[in-house]
Order: sequence, then C-alpha cells, then structure tokens
Amino acid sequence: MTKSLLVLGGARSGKSRYAQRLAEASGWHPVLIATAEAGDTEMTARVAHHAAARDARWALVEEPVALAAALGREARAGRIVVVDCVTLWLGKLFLSGLDPLAATQDLVDTVGKLEGPVIFVSNEVGGGIVPDNALARAFRDAQGLLNQALAEACESVVVIAAGLPLCLKPAPEPSFRF
Repeated sequence: MTKSLLVLGGARSGKSRYAQRLAEASGWHPVLIATAEAGDTEMTARVAHHAAARDARWALVEEPVALAAALGREARAGRIVVVDCVTLWLGKLFLSGLDPLAATQDLVDTVGKLEGPVIFVSNEVGGGIVPDNALARAFRDAQGLLNQALAEACESVVVIAAGLPLCLKPAPEPSFRF
C-alpha cells in the first residue's frame, strides 16, 4: 500500500470520489480532514453534498489552516486520512495573510514523518487561462508550486480526468518496442 498519494484534477473531475473510494477500500478507519469552510450558500451546499457521500465509518476533522499539525495528530496506524482539499487550504492561507511557501514546506516536511497513510486531493489550476489580476496569478503560481512539492513528497500521484485515474507516479516503465 502506498503511504502517501496525491490526487490531482480539474474541478468536478471526480478527485474526491476517487480518494474516498480508495480510503474505504483500504480496510482502515477513514478520516477526512476537511479544509473547506462553508462561508456562503453555495459552499454550504458543496460541504453538505460531500458529507452525504460519506457513511458512519468516517471521522471528520475540520481544519482550514493548521493542516500539517492535523495530519500529525490524525495519521496513525489503522487509519487512512484523506485531505480534501489542499487548494482550499492554500486559499485560506492567502486570505489569512499567511506565507504559502513556508506552509507548503511545513506540509511537505510532514508527509515523510506520518505514521499512517494519507491521500491529498488538490486542484490542477495551471491548465487554464492566465488570470487577469495579480492576486489570482499569485494564487495560481503558489498552487502549482504546492502541487509540485507534494508530488515530489508523495509516493504516488494520480491525475483524474472525467472520473478516470491516470497514474503519473510511479511512472510506468517506458516501452520502446517498434
């Protein structure tokens, strides 16, 4: 079993569903670290939708900022932790005026020290248009750097497109048969 997995994809690609299914199939006690805060009607509905998809096996930890600390507490033997989602966590750092690079480094340093498996869910935001304002560009850049750092720190990386997983890491052995 992989000890750390990064699940990337676009909005509504099936990332959360994929991570949830993996956690439930593991046989371990699943724990969701939710980084979202229901600040408006739309987000409240999204949180409710995700909550309705989980059954009574799941423990819920709500942590919008102190993600590395929450992982340190929750990732242990007999459990599998799903972090959903790293992008919302990064957004909260931006809105709180915290240093996203320092927090990214703290998170990456934590990954290798965890006592139990973890699945990170994160949005791939670099495939779209260039944002028209400095804050959005800074966020896009920080998200790209965060995804790269997590991809390096995690044992496995999967990208989800149209609900289908594509393994990026470990990379398949190249085949040069002609």
